[in-house]
Amino acid sequence: MFLLHLPLRLCHIAVGYVLWLGLVLAGQGAVAQSFPLTIDHAFGATTIMARPERVATVAWANHEVPLALGIVPVGMARANFGDDDGDGLLPWVSQRLAELDAKPPVLFDEGDGIDFEAVAETRPDVILAAYSGLTQADYEMLSRIAPVVPYRRAPWATDWREMITLNGTALGLASETSALIAEIEAQIADTMARYPELVGKTAMFVTHLDIRDLSMIRFYTAHDTRVKFFADLGLATPQSVVEAGTDGSYSGQISAERIDELADVDILVSYGGAALLDRIRKNLLTAHMKSIRNDAVVLLSNDPLGTAANPTPLSIPYVLESYVALLADAARKTQ
Repeated sequence: MFLLHLPLRLCHIAVGYVLWLGLVLAGQGAVAQSFPLTIDHAFGATTIMARPERVATVAWANHEVPLALGIVPVGMARANFGDDDGDGLLPWVSQRLAELDAKPPVLFDEGDGIDFEAVAETRPDVILAAYSGLTQADYEMLSRIAPVVPYRRAPWATDWREMITLNGTALGLASETSALIAEIEAQIADTMARYPELVGKTAMFVTHLDIRDLSMIRFYTAHDTRVKFFADLGLATPQSVVEAGTDGSYSGQISAERIDELADVDILVSYGGAALLDRIRKNLLTAHMKSIRNDAVVLLSNDPLGTAANPTPLSIPYVLESYVALLADAARKTQ
């Protein structure tokens, strides 16, 4: 039986459980997902002959899907951002492992790219990489180890719903993935009902502002998962950001001398601290941005909250309230 345990308020748990229970009852007479199954993706198609028992994941957060569905991977990528205690696990992952009474699996160090040898040593039946930046060469190398499930369209463009769907389908758990998505959507809707000030505001996610050089503004486009998550939270994407991603890329840039083109940005989100905020307020060019003038800025740190701005199945419920509260505070300054 599938049950997701997450640190939610009781009302969130109740909503999620009701949704889950309804889906389970509705599907009790259905035939279980059968194998072999084939998944189409950017590099072609992958056929999985039998239900995987040993699951490995590479790249960012793919391990959260099997964990949320009650499956502990045999190996997964070590966290390289937002890991406060240096154990290679983000807090929501540690919590889920504890709930499953499981020890951490093998952690792959991907600081220099995928550790193919370490992945092979875990002897996986399938390798999940729906949210990743795999190259053709990476895919071919991993495919020598086990069937691989990469992204459908472009590197790092898989949103949290599609991550759950692709990875969960590969595990033979299509109905459970639907229940998981419905539960998370219910949590988001419940939270957003208390922050109507976000609806209709525009938000831009700047990659990293260089405090020493503010001559170029680099940002994520509408293809990036951080920006896609804004839509879940009632925020719109500024036209300037939409236009920058027409070539399909997940990032763009604009010279600070063209800062007036960002006049449609209500809220600016980026990574950094007080020193950076002071610098962009004083810079003659960036100070002209409407979001800067209104102080409608959310700066995130290298901590769990900053990490979870890139939404994943386990991180969304863990930090949703805190993240939305910061965005809502910025939104109120635009009125």
